[in-house]
Formats: sequence, C-alpha cells, structure tokens
Amino acid sequence: MPTANAVAPPRRQALVNAQIAAALDEMADLLEIGGANPFRVRAYRNAARTVGSLSASVHAMPEAELDDLPGIGADLAGKIRQLATTGTCDLLAQLRKEASPAITELLKIPGLGPHRVAALRKALDITTMDQLQRAAKDGRIRSVRGFGEKLEKEILQATAARVDQARRFKLADAAPVADALLAGLRAVPGVDQAVAAGSLRRRRDTVGDLDLLVTVRHDNDVVAQFVSQPGVRQVLAHGHTRGSVILDSGMQVDLRVVPRESFGAALQYFTGSKAHNIALRRLGQERGLKINEYGVFRDSQRIAGATEASVYRSVGLPYIEPELREDRGELDAARERRLPRLLELADLRGDLHVHTKESDGRDTLQRMVEAARERGLKYIAITEHSKRLTVARGLDAKRLAQQIDEIDRLNATLDGFTVLKGIEVDILEDGKLDLPDTVLRRLDLVVGAIHHRFDLPRDKQTERLLRAMDNKHFSLLAHPTGRLIDQRAPCDIDLQRVVRHARERGCFIELNSQPDRLDLIDTACQMAKAEGVLVSVDTDAHSGPELDFVRFGVGQARRGWLQKADVLNTRELHELRPLLARTMQV
Repeated sequence: MPTANAVAPPRRQALVNAQIAAALDEMADLLEIGGANPFRVRAYRNAARTVGSLSASVHAMPEAELDDLPGIGADLAGKIRQLATTGTCDLLAQLRKEASPAITELLKIPGLGPHRVAALRKALDITTMDQLQRAAKDGRIRSVRGFGEKLEKEILQATAARVDQARRFKLADAAPVADALLAGLRAVPGVDQAVAAGSLRRRRDTVGDLDLLVTVRHDNDVVAQFVSQPGVRQVLAHGHTRGSVILDSGMQVDLRVVPRESFGAALQYFTGSKAHNIALRRLGQERGLKINEYGVFRDSQRIAGATEASVYRSVGLPYIEPELREDRGELDAARERRLPRLLELADLRGDLHVHTKESDGRDTLQRMVEAARERGLKYIAITEHSKRLTVARGLDAKRLAQQIDEIDRLNATLDGFTVLKGIEVDILEDGKLDLPDTVLRRLDLVVGAIHHRFDLPRDKQTERLLRAMDNKHFSLLAHPTGRLIDQRAPCDIDLQRVVRHARERGCFIELNSQPDRLDLIDTACQMAKAEGVLVSVDTDAHSGPELDFVRFGVGQARRGWLQKADVLNTRELHELRPLLARTMQV
C-alpha cells in the first residue's frame, strides 16, 4: 500500500478552462492557416470563447451539460472532453504535426492574423520568427500582396521586440493554472499554507514565472510531488525546500518551502516588485535593520517576518496592498498615512457595458439579467454594437429602437433590478458617431468606441476622440486605447488630453475588464483619478459567465490606486442616473 506522501506516476494533465480555450483558438488558427472552411474555423473560435467564459470547470461537467453549451455540437464536445481529460486531442496533434512548431508564434506579432501568416507561408515559405525577421530586414515582405512597406516596418519592429522579451502569459491564463497548482499543494498531507506571490499576486496584466510558497506542519516530500505532477515538461531544480519546473504550456513555476516564522518575509520578498523591495530594504538600512526573505534582523536577531504586516511595521509603515508595490509613491503614501482604501469587488453595483445575442453576444437579454442578478448586481446597461460593425451584427437605428422598447417592457416586470438602455456606438474616422441623435437621445447612456483605423497618427487619433466626446449624447469612452494584449498595440493618442477633455465635457472613461484588453492600464487609471474623472469598471460581457471577468478589472483598478469613490458603477442607481443624465444633453 502506498504511503500518504507517495509520488503518483506521471500522467497527462487535465486542463483548466483557459487552457482548453487556448487550445481551441490554436486549432482555429491552424485550420485557417491551412485554408479550412471559414464556418469550421468560426465554430472553433466561438467554442473557445464559450469555454473561456465558463465559471464551472469543463473537466467536472457531465457530458450532457457539455453537449448543451451554445454553439457546441457532439463533435466539438468530444474534442473538448478529450482536451479536458488528457491535455490534448487528436485534431490538435495532427494540426501541429502538419504545421511548423513555430508557426503559431507568428500569430502573436501585431498585424499578423492567420490569413496573413498563410500568405507569407505561401509566398515566402516563412514558418519561423527568424525567417520572418530576416524577410522584413531584406525588404521581401512588402512585395507580398496585402502587406506593403509600412506593415513590413511594423513587423520588423515587433519581431525585434519579441526576441528581446521573455515570454509572458496573460493574467487570465496564468491565474487558473496557479489556482489548480495551489489546490493540489493544499491537498498534500502536512501542507499548512500555499499561496502565489510574484506579479500574479500584484495582478499585473501579464505574468512571467509563477512563484508559489508553502509552509508545512511537519517534514514531507511536497517538492517531490510538485516536480513529478502531471503536465510537467521539464524539471529545472529539485531540492528539499525548492522546486522549479517548466509546464507543457511553457510556463515556469517555482515552488519554495519556507519556515512559518519567515512566511511573511518570504511572501513580501517574492511578491516584489524588485523596485519596491529595494526601496523597502533601504528604509530598513536607515534603521539599522536587514530585510530579506528570511525575516527582518537587527544584527543576528530576527525581530519580524512571520507576517507581511510585521515586515512593514518594522520600518514604521502600515501594510501595503500587493497591487500598489511598484515603487510609484506607495512608500511615501504609507509613511504619510494616506494610502488609498482600494476598490473591492463587492463595491460594484452594476455593469455599464454588456452585449446580448442581438449583436455579437451569446446570451439573451433575459439570461444576461439573470446572470447579473445571480452575481448580486443591481443594474446592467445593454450596449450592443452599432451598424458599422457588420461582423458583430451591429444595430441600426430601427433595431436599436426595437430593443429600447423591449428593455422598457422587461423593466416593467423586474423588481429590485434595472436594465439601462445603451449602445456601443462606433466612433467614425472623422469623430462622428455611427447613429443619429434622434435615436441616441432615447438612451440612458452612449458608450463610444473605436473599432477601425487604429493606425491614425497621434494628432488625428486624439482629435477623433475629442470630437466624439463632444457629441451631446456621449457618456463613456470604452477601451480607450484599443489595445489587445500581445495582439495589437495601443492607439497612439494623447491620453492626458483625452482624460482632461472628459473632465471638461463631464463624461467618463472605461476600464475594460476583458482579459485581452485590461484597458485602461494602471498608470492611466492613476491619471484619471488625479484629473477627477470617474472610471467605469465594466466587463464588455458577451455571455453571462463573462460577467466574472470583472475580477480582472478590479485588480487593474487597484493597481491604479482607485477607490470606491473613483469608480462610476459603485454608485447606487439613484446616484448614477443624474451623473449619466448630465452627459445626455438633450
């Protein structure tokens, strides 16, 4: 009979939802590069989005429930089940075998979607990052139809930047991996505490290595179990108190076993950031103290370190929340007792950017209301795309008027919950809005957004936004810079000028919680706060489960020093309505 601490034989890892969604997206990319039927490609992309937005684990879902997911038939459900239980599937293995192992890396270059990757592969036989960089340097890419000199230059810059930077993972991809690993560690007999540190704990939008810390009640072989768990591709280090591995995804995970009396010091040290820690150690040195991962020492005597609070207290400071630890003034604020009381998830009362099946959402209006109520919200704003965004089935004035009437009828039946009438209206290249004032004036709020011509010069892009915000019905600027993490660089705009114009105009700025966006960035949140412009932390949800994306937006808001009072949708509805009404200058 095996002992409680016996190491299980290696087996394939059961994937978490984010990893399954990534695999489905990869299959869609490889199918498109290979010239597959567009409808088949779209089915895999829709399935990826559906799985990625689920709150329940696919691995734990009954087969019948998986088959009933919207847009997922028996064939796709079988592949998802195979991914969930084995970590791969036959089609993915086949597609990877047929394609160059490096070809999916090309898709991470801004401006290179599957269609363009396929074109480069056909015209220039480009299948690796090195080949792409050489072709851009040699001036060969501009000769391929659909590219040109400007795009060639952008590709060259992007490939150079990608070669220089270490691989990082989106927060939404790293967080569930860390959660699964921590759950496994907590199940090991004798493990007392298991937590994540590093940039994940600071809620950065991308994460490099995962840093995990554990304390144990008695001696055990937790490191041995960690390095031999399913899904480990390579063991980098294996000792009694430290293990380091590379997972199948390419993510590096470091585990450290620390004494309980040093746990707080270790957690503070490995949470970082490096700049914050250097500044903190300097404060310690001024008091004749040495601060490291083992504790706070005066000469050889440990005087603090069991908790993080004790480490900060040793230099005369209150506890500093992890999201603030970037050496951006937090130590001075702590010394002067003016640290902000950061936004909490429970502070939010509603969501002002939500889609339904009327445009490119996947749930009905009724279902989005139910999902919001299940999460304790008091209101949501339905903000479909406008007519210019044909790929999202955007609404024209007639369809929007019909939806306004539908929302009015629904509100008449609701008790304790309100659906606000809105639109995510396209900001056209000249700064005009995509729908006429005659229908916009019937709404509770107008959310403006850019969905095309991201490449305008700085002055023109900025003026475009300012003109849009001057529309007498404009309420909220959505995902202001248009960035997609690892896919599209932010628009080149004078953001401070935009924020100040929002203050003058009396409208608001969005922090979009979609994990691919997290737009505004943290420093831009600080800018909005300094200028007195309220930020709306919204999900841009396209299904009920995507309302849970708000936790990523809250993390970003906390990194931006935002408090409850700084966030528009922490207001109760009776407080919100006058604020929105002032933007709708009828």
